[in-house]
Amino acid sequence: MLRDVSTTITDGGLGVSAASGTGIHIKIGVSSVQANSPIPITGNMSAAKIKQLLGLSPLADAVLDSVENGSGKIYCVPVAASVDGAIGEVKKEGSGTGTAIVSGKPNNAYEIIVQITESGGLNAATLRYSVDGGYSFGDEITMPLNGELAIPDTGLTFKFSEATTEPANSFQVGDAFTVKSEAPQMSNQDVIKALAALRNNTLAYEFIHIVGESARALWLAVASEITTFHETYKKPVFAIMEAPSPEPGETVDTYAQRLVNERKGLKHTDIQIVTARSRYTKMDGRTMEINNAGIVCGWYAKAAPQQSIGETKTFSIAETKMLELLPAGIEDYIGLLDEANYLTFRQYEGLDGFYVTNARMMCPDGSDYRYAENVRIKNKLIRETRKEALKQLQGQVDMSDVQGSLETIAKFIETPVDEMVRAKEISSGRIIVPEDQDILVTETLQVIIRYVPVGYVREIAIDLGMENPYVGGA
Repeated sequence: MLRDVSTTITDGGLGVSAASGTGIHIKIGVSSVQANSPIPITGNMSAAKIKQLLGLSPLADAVLDSVENGSGKIYCVPVAASVDGAIGEVKKEGSGTGTAIVSGKPNNAYEIIVQITESGGLNAATLRYSVDGGYSFGDEITMPLNGELAIPDTGLTFKFSEATTEPANSFQVGDAFTVKSEAPQMSNQDVIKALAALRNNTLAYEFIHIVGESARALWLAVASEITTFHETYKKPVFAIMEAPSPEPGETVDTYAQRLVNERKGLKHTDIQIVTARSRYTKMDGRTMEINNAGIVCGWYAKAAPQQSIGETKTFSIAETKMLELLPAGIEDYIGLLDEANYLTFRQYEGLDGFYVTNARMMCPDGSDYRYAENVRIKNKLIRETRKEALKQLQGQVDMSDVQGSLETIAKFIETPVDEMVRAKEISSGRIIVPEDQDILVTETLQVIIRYVPVGYVREIAIDLGMENPYVGGA
């Protein structure tokens, strides 16, 4: 072979770490958008861009809350609704004698307002409309000749009709037609199918948010699926789900007790149920009732794995953004719901804003993994030590020094534990190799990992009293 100058590229010298998925999550939610793979959303996208990619949908609404509160990357799985949304009654204000009805299948919960800006009949009157309850309006347009006005991306169509007498004056300046809709929903089977499609996906992510209200049957089904992710597909992830809202006419006392009863039998360290609801001003300016799960997801993206999102000095929502907790009176039941392992929000006397009470998980009694910060560390240790252990498969063992040879292999597996100690994600950690392993027969290296977590101040007790500096003094 002819001699020449050759160059070998050595990679990794900068120390850039590979994507770990920490803080990244997947959202599964209703959207009219069709996609063959998860749609990536980044934290620098505008509200308009997010709605363009995900439609005016429940999925987009949840993403807005997460991005605004810290998410840098979200993979979105749009699901076609199996349960249609509902259309409310059209309410009219103004002196015009024309009428309107609304038909279709809503893609989300909307408050659509159509305002008449120039009087007249069909093909003469002009109007503008808002899909966000009047926060923003589109340009003026002429009322169609056939009276049918399809509101883009909503799935809804207004049908205007002239009055039988003086049809040319049917619609007057200042007339307003308002209709509210309820969002469509996924079925339990839709959610399980979407989760199953993620089993072999190679994306790196830490948790999954199921967008929209759900109940005990789905919680149990998702818990089973998360166990499958862990045990069969080696994906240590946790799931965030949203508790149901109060039923019409239900008292807050009955509602709280229903939630307590609903979680009975659900015992899983990697399931979190958010009961917190609020009236919230979103990043696109709309003020609406939300489940706070989207906010929670954004905070996990900002928080270090070992950091509690209940940390008051770091995580709060201003009262100009979160106007009130819902339903009215829920503050009296936050302690009850917290004890039932739900994630709730609260206020503190002396502090402005709203805070997570505790990042509770639906764990069994006595579990070490009561809070999301415990689970996030557990799952990170599983992920990172597995990566190192995979590199040691099929490795040779020196049978003249079995214990020493096995401990050498274990030291490589211990590397991420040591790194997490240096990063102060855990206080300390160690790996133990049990002695007298018959590696020739079992061909299995058994190791034990033990770690000491960081501690948390969840309550402060202050002893306050007077003292006399002259008593007992010289």
